[in-house]
Amino acid sequence: MTLQTQQQPHTEVVVQLNRQMIVILDFGSQYSELIARRIRETQVYSEVLSYRTSADQLRQLNPKGIILSGGPSSVYDKGAPNCDPEIWNLGIPILGVCYGMQLMVQQLGGGVERSQRGEYGKASLQIDDPTDLLTNVEDGTTMWMSHSDSVTRLPDGFSILAHTDNTPCATIADHDQKLYGVQFHPEVVHSIGGQALIRNFVYHICDCEPTWTTAAFVEESVREIRAKVGDKRVLLALSGGVDSSTLAFLLHRAIGDQLTCMFIDQGFMRKLEPERLVKLFQEQFHIPVEYVNARDRFLALVNGVTDPEEKRKHIGHEFIRVFEEESKRLGPFDYLAQGTLYPDVIESADTNVDPQTGERVAVKIKSHHNVGGLPKDLRFKLIEPLRKLFKDEVRKVGRSIGLPEEIVQRQPFPGPGLAIRILGEITEERLDILREADFIVRQEINRHGIYNELWQAFAVLLPIRSVGVMGDQRTYAYPIVLRLVTSEDGMTADWARVPYDFLELVSNRIVNEVQGVNRVVYDITSKPPGTIEWE
Repeated sequence: MTLQTQQQPHTEVVVQLNRQMIVILDFGSQYSELIARRIRETQVYSEVLSYRTSADQLRQLNPKGIILSGGPSSVYDKGAPNCDPEIWNLGIPILGVCYGMQLMVQQLGGGVERSQRGEYGKASLQIDDPTDLLTNVEDGTTMWMSHSDSVTRLPDGFSILAHTDNTPCATIADHDQKLYGVQFHPEVVHSIGGQALIRNFVYHICDCEPTWTTAAFVEESVREIRAKVGDKRVLLALSGGVDSSTLAFLLHRAIGDQLTCMFIDQGFMRKLEPERLVKLFQEQFHIPVEYVNARDRFLALVNGVTDPEEKRKHIGHEFIRVFEEESKRLGPFDYLAQGTLYPDVIESADTNVDPQTGERVAVKIKSHHNVGGLPKDLRFKLIEPLRKLFKDEVRKVGRSIGLPEEIVQRQPFPGPGLAIRILGEITEERLDILREADFIVRQEINRHGIYNELWQAFAVLLPIRSVGVMGDQRTYAYPIVLRLVTSEDGMTADWARVPYDFLELVSNRIVNEVQGVNRVVYDITSKPPGTIEWE
């Protein structure tokens, strides 16, 4: 999931009852999602909506504050995105960020022009009025700039709160109307005083209280699930990852035996994972799991397939066929539970609505591996309790309702599994080799206490053989590639600078313990230009 510079606007408006909320109107900024995350870090709920959201819709939502995001356009461009001008009359505090500030100025009668000199990167913020928005923001603090347009004339009632060497109007305000604008991006990590500014807007200007907590979310979700599901049955495709596992725990707490979890073992999981997952859920968590062994079926399907996209396509389509067959055998079900997260909601407006009931219906399954669409005649009503959450919030919820740390902190694992960590043709022999090598990698990063420091750590098997010498005899065996990376969000990544002694230990173990391997190499490619996975 990657944010685009110009997103398709998210037009769905979700009314939140009995909850304080800040709305972000998205003008195509790559940072809109980040603004929402920063607000939630203050324990106040936030939601990203399209800039096309009307003043009437906002009035119905009754947010405590509105933030206008940045964006790639210039306000004077033909066809530049505009917000409903009636929002200025709602009496709700508004903060404009970068493009949002320039739009505020333009719509309220000020002037915006192209600067003779743009400003990009770090800039020192010189504070002229250390009140309201800039309370406790240190004079001279670093803020992150990214603009080629500047405000040249303030609307009536506005004053300058701060400036930089190149930007006279870096922060502006109409205190009486509670309208504020910043020319920089307070939401990015490079803006040292950014979070203090956001907290000022949320708490002091919008008068919010920190009610968006994990406990409150769990309590509200259980109540909503029970009200929606009633006495009907729910099907969940369980993968063992943090999203589907948290969802299983939450649903089981809400509706108990009305939930059916299905785990489809396609044969491309890591060593001992399917057995451990089923045992963990059934014996420790007391959540029944329908285990479907489809290993032979999937292995036969990909026999001879070498193209990575073809692998994904075959595996995805076959998963849907297995899922359909098994759901009919175990059903009927009224609801399909999906682990949709809030970034999916922000980026996608492809909501499918039943014309008769008005309910969202499933034509895709995303909770298990994101591998493809369900047949259109296999209709479930969707239930998506996690769709309000970011990934880090899901981990907090999972931890709070008893999910063990090994699942909460589980590293990302691709839907097709080891099938795309074996380059070229997939065979049972290659799967066995890779499972053993991967198991050693996971053992050692756990033993050395670095599991949580790495975004992903795994082994890759290359479909070539090289000459080696073992026990005074010539060998001709596969090489294993070690891939250990660090990252914040998976969008960019860097290879992990682990000690040479660690690499030596892992290499020795793999060569000595895994039959069919005589060489281990370490991938030191960052993303970009490479990707984290090899296929």
